[in-house]
Amino acid sequence: MMNAQRAQEITSAADMIEVTYNGEKVYIEHVDQDAGKATVHPLDNPESKQSVSVNELMEQ
Repeated sequence: MMNAQRAQEITSAADMIEVTYNGEKVYIEHVDQDAGKATVHPLDNPESKQSVSVNELMEQ
């Protein structure tokens, strides 16, 4: 389980850090730390954006 601060750190990292949502690898586009939400999309489908709770994201 991830928190909003760590999700924000991942978006700012120089290296690609593997993150999954429901077992699928995703890219974190944006983090709303106040709401505890992140905008993500599957690595293979950038058009499929969704807003999810950061605590549903898993760092690999």
